Amino acid sequence: MAAGPREPGWRPAAGARFFCTVGRGLEPFLMQEVRARLEATQIEYISGKVFFTTSSDLNVLKTLKSAERLFLLIKKQFPFNVSSVSKGKMFSEMQTLINDDPESWLNAISIWKSLLELDAEKEKLSQQDTNTLKRKLGENDTIIAKKLKTEQMQATQEIGECPLEKQIEETLEQGNFLPKRETFEEEFQNGIAKAVDTHNQNGLTFRVSCRCSGTITKTFTAQEVGRIMGIALMKQFGWKADLRNPNLEIFIHLNDMYSVVGIPVFRVPLASRAYIKTAGLRSTIAWAMASVAEIKDVYYVGADVSNSQLLGACDNLKAAGLKDKIELLKVSVIELPLPSESVDIIISDIPFGKKFKLGKDIKSILQEMERVLHVGGTVVLLLSEDHHRHIKDCEGGSIPLKSKGSHTHVRGTEKCLIPDEKTGISETVPSSSEPRNQECLDKVPRFGSLVPVECYKVSLGRTDAFICKYKKSHSSGL
Repeated sequence: MAAGPREPGWRPAAGARFFCTVGRGLEPFLMQEVRARLEATQIEYISGKVFFTTSSDLNVLKTLKSAERLFLLIKKQFPFNVSSVSKGKMFSEMQTLINDDPESWLNAISIWKSLLELDAEKEKLSQQDTNTLKRKLGENDTIIAKKLKTEQMQATQEIGECPLEKQIEETLEQGNFLPKRETFEEEFQNGIAKAVDTHNQNGLTFRVSCRCSGTITKTFTAQEVGRIMGIALMKQFGWKADLRNPNLEIFIHLNDMYSVVGIPVFRVPLASRAYIKTAGLRSTIAWAMASVAEIKDVYYVGADVSNSQLLGACDNLKAAGLKDKIELLKVSVIELPLPSESVDIIISDIPFGKKFKLGKDIKSILQEMERVLHVGGTVVLLLSEDHHRHIKDCEGGSIPLKSKGSHTHVRGTEKCLIPDEKTGISETVPSSSEPRNQECLDKVPRFGSLVPVECYKVSLGRTDAFICKYKKSHSSGL
């Protein structure tokens, strides 16, 4: 099978082609984010991946919050047909991803190299600025020391000795205000420096990370595909395999819908937050919930009844430098120490009942949220299927979306990808996410004055959940 032509926009000046892996159900959030943060164009998606074109540099690319990992796209084409060919022939067809269009690989490597070198140059300039600042501080310290010495000699003549050395030390300590780089940044820069050094030489080491799903897994293992692709890369480009510490990683994903090849831009996943010291809800899910809430300027209050959860949250706030901006309260969610209709937005990951038992207490939880929320306020909840059932039991079922007082907005009018069987290239078509979100929203019941306005089904790994947004339509009277 011949590989499809490479996609346009490969030159950095015109924008390079990237894709991000993303948790299922979060594709609409990532599409909106790359458009807003990166000014991206040609935005497309398939389940678990979002493709886009952007001219943004690495410092901007690594600000994405809803993505898992970021890749520079090499190839995207129609899936391999494994039903009617021998295993040997299939291996030969897989190698066409490399052999039929080596130019696309070389162009991608060139862009990858340019991105890293540009970032390394920026880091070098930044370091030069830091060194200049240090020199200026040193000069200032010398001037201050001389001035203090003169003043000390004058003071000694009048009132005796003064602890000059201590004054100088304190002054130097006050001047030592240069910020430390975060671990997240260090990880990126270490990888960048290693890659750039290698590209300045002739050698290049690599490894292949392969993921297979669908019918292809009945014939091949990911290890077999990775091995055959690695051999093709060594023969085609003369690269050397290094499974432990390569300069370059090649990512390949083969399934029943597409074949995708890319280069991870960062070694550290975008979803890894350097400030998260105590793990909780997945960072991408938390960001999506905050995005749905559309938070403006606010005063934050966090609440939990568990000491361990509060301590973990406190550690994270310290690491993020937000300890003075968010107040933590040890209170029960069904007895909040807040006046009625005093809160604008509530975001809550309601326990699923695995670590913390919930049962039908969800009625009491929602009633208390309804009480403290003012009319027009927003509640964003992460709900399980059991939560849905309990809410329906409380309210007697869901309500029509056009009922009085409700205003419904369903997101997801972007583009998805459907491969063309003739060319093997995915084209943009009207998204099917809107009916899926509409169907999801239809299942979310109303609770008192809380009216559902948005709903997204998202993956938490082994289970699915729903990000549900409610608006308070009228005074609850509680």
